[in-house]
Amino acid sequence: MRAFCVVSLVMSFACLSTSVAAQDGQGPRPGTDEPVLTGYKAVAEWPKEALGDKGFPSGPWNYWQVPSVAVEADGNILVLHRGDYPILEYRPDGSFIGPWGHIQFSEGKVMFVPPADRTPEMSRYQAIYGPSGCSNCGAHSIRKDPDGNIWVVDATGHVIYKCSPSGEILMTLGQKGKPGMGPNNFYLPTDVAFASNGDFYVTDGYGNPRVVKYSQDGKYRMQFGKRGDGPGEFQLPHNIAVDAQGRVFVTDRDNARVEVFDADGKYLTEWGHTGGVSSLYISKDQKIWLGGTKRDLNGKVIGRLPGEGSTGSHGAAIADSGDVYLGLLSGKVEKFVKQ
Repeated sequence: MRAFCVVSLVMSFACLSTSVAAQDGQGPRPGTDEPVLTGYKAVAEWPKEALGDKGFPSGPWNYWQVPSVAVEADGNILVLHRGDYPILEYRPDGSFIGPWGHIQFSEGKVMFVPPADRTPEMSRYQAIYGPSGCSNCGAHSIRKDPDGNIWVVDATGHVIYKCSPSGEILMTLGQKGKPGMGPNNFYLPTDVAFASNGDFYVTDGYGNPRVVKYSQDGKYRMQFGKRGDGPGEFQLPHNIAVDAQGRVFVTDRDNARVEVFDADGKYLTEWGHTGGVSSLYISKDQKIWLGGTKRDLNGKVIGRLPGEGSTGSHGAAIADSGDVYLGLLSGKVEKFVKQ
């Protein structure tokens, strides 16, 4: 753990990505003993530095934290971060295009409930707002759907936005500032994923232990999950992805596992001992990435990327070329070019 995280943000999003095993003193984070992937080259500096008014580089981007990244249909990259102008667009070579969209994120941040105050039925997390919150801390996940639309999760706003490729808001799910567990209310949602038939799934995550399924036009279909550590239960359903067969993969982060379900929420299997992984992505070639670790769809480890992102990424996106982009809560983006 970085000293900044321990001293300044020990109760906030920055530290929530630490693996459960590491928190419990059970040894190194999962992933550190996996084989390093060949055929991927780290880009030394991505994105390119902005230029000052005299044309000279201005230094690293002041992201603060980068919870998620997405690759647009045209190949450009969207970086979701928790500073000002929270969605920024870049070309694949790292050159800056400009701010993207007009999403207004909540200033609330997610914090732990003290262990002594928890009950078995209670979420381990709460939100804090106002002067003790922070600007744009609701920014949690950004995804591209198969039609090229961009979806953005405002966790502490309790809402999810579907946007056009140009940034226009097309649909809002949830009610901003109104947490709940109904068909159109969330409590600190975390991620969204898309099935090939147009249905989509939401992990409703920090506050509620469930996955919610909707039709393409946003109509509630069903939900599954309850609090616990048994099959089909969740402590923190943090990220979600759907494969070409319609199977739903969910990172149950606080239980250090990935659970697999069919399209209707029937529990199929799970992969244990994955650590507190915070990012999940299924690539075009139907491989699944847990952070910077690449697996097949049966959970077998293929290898991991080198560097911090292999165990510490909070969000990931894979370009059609195979290039990998990782968003890190340490405040940077890592890019790996597929050779």
